[in-house]
Amino acid sequence: MKQSIFYILIALLLFTASCTKKEETQGEETQGEVHTLNIAYGNNTDEPIHKQAEKWKELAEDRSDGRLELNLYPSSQLGDEADMIEMAINGNNIIVLTAYDFLMDYVPDFGILNAPYLTEDEEDLFYLTETNWFEGLENDLRNDFGLEMISKNTLYGDRHMMTQNPVKTPEDLQGMRIRVPDNMLYTRSFSEMGASPTSMPLGDLYSSLNQGVVDGAENPLPVLTGSRTHEVTNHLSLTGHMTVIASWVGSSSVVSDLPNDLEQILKETSMEAGEYGQKLVKEEERETLQNLEENGMNIHEVNQNLFAEESEDVYDSIPSWSDGLYDHVQNLLDEKES
Repeated sequence: MKQSIFYILIALLLFTASCTKKEETQGEETQGEVHTLNIAYGNNTDEPIHKQAEKWKELAEDRSDGRLELNLYPSSQLGDEADMIEMAINGNNIIVLTAYDFLMDYVPDFGILNAPYLTEDEEDLFYLTETNWFEGLENDLRNDFGLEMISKNTLYGDRHMMTQNPVKTPEDLQGMRIRVPDNMLYTRSFSEMGASPTSMPLGDLYSSLNQGVVDGAENPLPVLTGSRTHEVTNHLSLTGHMTVIASWVGSSSVVSDLPNDLEQILKETSMEAGEYGQKLVKEEERETLQNLEENGMNIHEVNQNLFAEESEDVYDSIPSWSDGLYDHVQNLLDEKES
């Protein structure tokens, strides 16, 4: 009953702050009208994603002379990622930050973009989002689920491991209970590397480490420190096992109802804010690593090739992926270099 009331309240909130429908007078779009959009994400206000969203809001409102207004909802205020995506699919006025391992629940091949050791760096990942292959996935998302990608250049960061005991090789991971997000890509990846992946909300991690329920966790460094994982672990292994990029998606109908100039401003400023956010993520990763070292964390520079070799089989273990998906993506990357 309480959950039903929560969703009713959220729906009312989104309705009262809904995007003004595109109106035309004698064939010309109405000028001077304010169009409001709700921007939602799970990250807290001290993280780079929130600062990126603030930059987006500033750019969009300035560029549109106040005709485009972005309301920011950090810290999962409108629900978790699954809730927010479903709201967008149902046509609600909400634009959501989501990573590709989550979007694979809708269009499975998206998930490979977050798979372990797929590319050398995030630049290769961003290149893949500009290919015809990716455009086909976008079309599937739009046509089958009514979701429109606003921008696709958000960097979430390189994922590493913090553990109670040192992890220098994959053998050290054998049987170790590592907290991972609740999706197939992460559980399969860490199983291949020899760990015992344990899914739980990030908010439960600190107490679970304290109580010995799990032996460690993985995430970008700012997220690990934000969840205070460094307070109850002793070792940081710089595995860089996944580089996570993300996209902002919203209801296709809500986006298309914007006047054409505002839709263009929305997407252009989102990309500009994404570039700004990439710099923030890199800076915060460097600062966090330095702070951890200064405060006595045992930091291990590992041979990432060893972990990459152990995780190779994950590319054949996701049943929903297209046949030959990994080879196709690598061919696309080879074309970039040629």
